[in-house]
Amino acid sequence: MFNGKVYVAPDAQRTRAYQNNANILLGDNAKVYTKPELEIYADDVKCSHGCTIGRLDEKGLFYLRSRGVSEVEARRMLAHAFMTDVIERIANQDWRAHLANIIDAKLETL
Repeated sequence: MFNGKVYVAPDAQRTRAYQNNANILLGDNAKVYTKPELEIYADDVKCSHGCTIGRLDEKGLFYLRSRGVSEVEARRMLAHAFMTDVIERIANQDWRAHLANIIDAKLETL
């Protein structure tokens, strides 16, 4: 569940804000609820939001499978690549390593 709001106060002129929420559904029964919001009370701003929801790329799965990668491992690789894109943006190396370890452990259960 994601409920994010960007609030721009009346005196926050020249604010630049972007909100993005990307989701990947890894199971047949997986669901996601997402509600990105903008609440803007200033005139001179550039703000936007976006949300994407999808399943693993079937072409990517086919490519990996055609090269001898098992389906389970191919799914793990694609999910890991999706999450690594976000983790690499974390400046604090300790937090980045901690989150990467949690993700890797979780992906082992797929």
